[in-house]
Amino acid sequence: MAALLFMVFFGLIALGVPIAAAMGLGLISTSIFGDTVSLAFIGRGMVSALDSFPVLAVPIFIFTGEVMAKGGISRRLFNFANACVGGFTGGVPMATVLTCMLFGAISGSGSATFAAVGTIMIPIMTKQGYDRRFITALTAAAGGLGVLIPPSLPMVMYGVSAGTSIGDMFMAGVFPGVLCGVGLMIYAYIFSKIHPVPVDDAQEPRMGILKSLLDGFWALLCPVIILGGIYGGIFTATEAAGVAALYGILVSKFIYRTLKFGELPGILLRSARLNAPILLIVAVATVFGRMLTIQNIPTQLAQAVLGFTGNKILILIFINLLLLVAGMFMEALAAIVILTPILLPIAIGIGLAPVHFGVIMVANLAIGFVTPPVGTNLYAASGITGIPIKDIVHAAVGPIIALMVCLLVIVIIPELSVWLPTLLKG
Repeated sequence: MAALLFMVFFGLIALGVPIAAAMGLGLISTSIFGDTVSLAFIGRGMVSALDSFPVLAVPIFIFTGEVMAKGGISRRLFNFANACVGGFTGGVPMATVLTCMLFGAISGSGSATFAAVGTIMIPIMTKQGYDRRFITALTAAAGGLGVLIPPSLPMVMYGVSAGTSIGDMFMAGVFPGVLCGVGLMIYAYIFSKIHPVPVDDAQEPRMGILKSLLDGFWALLCPVIILGGIYGGIFTATEAAGVAALYGILVSKFIYRTLKFGELPGILLRSARLNAPILLIVAVATVFGRMLTIQNIPTQLAQAVLGFTGNKILILIFINLLLLVAGMFMEALAAIVILTPILLPIAIGIGLAPVHFGVIMVANLAIGFVTPPVGTNLYAASGITGIPIKDIVHAAVGPIIALMVCLLVIVIIPELSVWLPTLLKG
């Protein structure tokens, strides 16, 4: 039955069937041709997967990202980032990466981060003379940092799937997220040194750091409220999502005055369109993972891998290669829900902390935002700029290498992930 499940799933994926449909049809075929589970079990499992308080954080954070994007938050974040690093060689691309990091600390979504920042910054950098393929690929890769820097939707799903504290996962992503952002900024600096562009500050004048900080203070305060509230014991991660959504509405409406209440129905509709496919994938993938557990696949696979070799380095290479390939073909949330029950026992078997493994998983899948054929940010980037996807993929090689170097550091230095959660727990 497990073989049938995987044959149907991968066969349909190869035919271009959407992931949720491929998983669902695989489950239905297993139910019809075997006696493992019933169709009623599949239906109940999908409902119970979404009837979860932690999962509720996913649609709320997506709504928060839409509110912040509509409220002009991303522009104020860029002004602050540009004031900090805009004076360096390649300063505007570096500021774009920093803006993606800051916006990711609000939205928790890689696609939302790229959409909010890319639509503003790519035209600006094009006007200044930067190579369009370079800035498009760099911004698409930086958008993926939204899933690594807390709050993060994939980390919410990993916490649910692995039974790990979501607050710990958020804290574990801070230093790895900053590391990956710095890696992309270094790449932008080197590229701009090799391909210099005379930037005219009159085209995009820089504010002073203090002025930009005051202008964007209320936007920059949002991540502090979210993470401070979670670790201060004031609210849970899901409640933090609700607080962030309300905060974004109030700031955009009454402080920045960039949002009208009449625009909220449109924002809700866009959020619903983004949420529907994501939550469908989560529902089906949860039942898919339960099916694998019933078939005892995770335990058998862990025993097989650990029995084949006890070499930690080889196993880590195997896990990371599998995750990189999964990120090329699967949406991040689906990959987490499916692969966490399979790979976590192996990771624990070689001594990895669940929190550290979660960060490794999310960091791998963040690269998937700019790797074909699924790379969601690639298609969004092509839609914004009109550049063919193959040209963006070619330009994304540099950012991908930078992210993979950072991934290597994250894998071999577990303290980057576990130190902060351990410190905050005392």
